[in-house]
Amino acid sequence: MTTLPPNMFAVIQTHDGYSGSATGPFIEDAADWLAEAELPVPEPGPGQVLIKLRTASVNPSDLHFIKGEYGQPRVKGTPAGFEGCGDVVATGTGAEALQGQRVAFVAAGSGAWAEYVVTQALMCIPLRPDISDEDGSAQVINPMTAMAMVDIARGAGDAFVVSAATSQLGKLMCSLGRDLGLKPIAIVRRAEAVESLKELGAHEVLVTSDPDMIQKFAELSMELKPRVFLDAVTDQVSEQIFCSMPNGARWVIYGKLSPELPKLTQTGQLIFMGKRIEGFWLTKWMTSTPPADQMRVVGEVQARFADGRWKTDVSERLGLRDVVANLANALKKSDGKVIITP
Repeated sequence: MTTLPPNMFAVIQTHDGYSGSATGPFIEDAADWLAEAELPVPEPGPGQVLIKLRTASVNPSDLHFIKGEYGQPRVKGTPAGFEGCGDVVATGTGAEALQGQRVAFVAAGSGAWAEYVVTQALMCIPLRPDISDEDGSAQVINPMTAMAMVDIARGAGDAFVVSAATSQLGKLMCSLGRDLGLKPIAIVRRAEAVESLKELGAHEVLVTSDPDMIQKFAELSMELKPRVFLDAVTDQVSEQIFCSMPNGARWVIYGKLSPELPKLTQTGQLIFMGKRIEGFWLTKWMTSTPPADQMRVVGEVQARFADGRWKTDVSERLGLRDVVANLANALKKSDGKVIITP
């Protein structure tokens, strides 16, 4: 039986509830939102597990959350962080099967940026031994979202559109689309990302700074007829892309990287062209998808990481005690994920 310490180090939230503003997943100083603290090690209740952290990853949703811009309210004094990897060191009733296992997890109630984390057993995925801790810490939110959303795209035709395609999730969706015989159309901000994304699997790459980008997309849309737009940016360019898509197009919004609030300029398309705008939230997918389908997706995700088809690009590694001081600077490095270790 593992002997647990009474207390642990954690990076906690300093605000409650929602902020009422939406400035995007960017921070100038983590100390505006977070603080260091010593907390009692939490105890798992029924259906819960206690995890000793190995690694945690930083996602845009974490930044929205600590700033009070996410779809769930903050709780002052509780650890931040949604996703990580670690070892189950204690269990509540009904979760005993996970005791001693290394798992990828999504935190619920007690965040991942702490030495110990409590979450629901249902939010844990036992990891194959050939998956690294860093890949394990980014095994759920981005990969499961990529699999679920590309599945939506696959049901609507050969081509689909991906914004913020240089993000970790964007890269996963481009390579998965190619492997499934689809034609991902990647939307990026920087011209230097074009070739690397084509190597990863993008069929075409368009750059938003190009003044002719919308015209080029409209021509591509006429040719390839993409009917699903997987969008993490949600700005006016996104709206223009959606308006240039064919009948029956779906604008699937899963993130809000831009603080800009887009205006709908062609609402008649929703009426006469059968277009629709919708959202995707992984938590809802995980709680509404049959377990057999989830296990199939989990198996495929782990297989792709184990054989190297997918990998977690790491831009910076931070110790837990360095998060408040250094997170903002670490996030300035693009094209990779910030990984937190105890």
